[in-house]
Amino acid sequence: MTAAAPAPPPLDAGLEQLLRRMRLPHIRRAAPEVMATAKAQRRDPAEVLRTLLAEEVAGRDKSSLATRRARAAFPTGKTFDAWDEQLSSVPAPAQAALRTLEWIGRHENLVVCGLSGTGKTFMLEALGQAAVETGKNVAWFTLEQLGALVHRHRADDSVTKAIARILRADLVVVDDIGRPSGRTPPRDSTAWSTPPTSAAASRSAPTYTRMDSTS
Repeated sequence: MTAAAPAPPPLDAGLEQLLRRMRLPHIRRAAPEVMATAKAQRRDPAEVLRTLLAEEVAGRDKSSLATRRARAAFPTGKTFDAWDEQLSSVPAPAQAALRTLEWIGRHENLVVCGLSGTGKTFMLEALGQAAVETGKNVAWFTLEQLGALVHRHRADDSVTKAIARILRADLVVVDDIGRPSGRTPPRDSTAWSTPPTSAAASRSAPTYTRMDSTS
């Protein structure tokens, strides 16, 4: 039976207090083990510092990603890991172009339309998840949720502020739009990237993607 490795000694109280004041929780968590290993292996102090800073950066990145995902309010958590491009009616070159996310940087819009069950929501959520993973902020709504938000803020005349908060996102997705004036199939979805100025005034004409077969 292999004995468990002894726990590394705790940090000096003064050092731990400094790390708390500097708000470096990931260094504080990793430091006891890193310092114990460094002492046993006689590692270069600069290498120890580099390791601790890398732990802090990785921890902050992970925490920021989780925060962006929670704030986006995605409906299911689906990503391109479960996406089969061969089952989609969207041409493979178009799928590849969308997955680069370059259209977000250009502040272009995307409209995905088709019948229910053709993968519109799946595709848009996967694009949104990919955007979040690259550091972008995403806001996800159904049309009903967006209407309820506006109605809720209308009572205290804060609609403008509420919409401004939404448009601070890099990508806004509105799902389940329905059939506007009978011109498009039901349950359409729209995604638009918000420019740094007025999104309503600066938005370009949308790119339409039709999804006809179940994905």
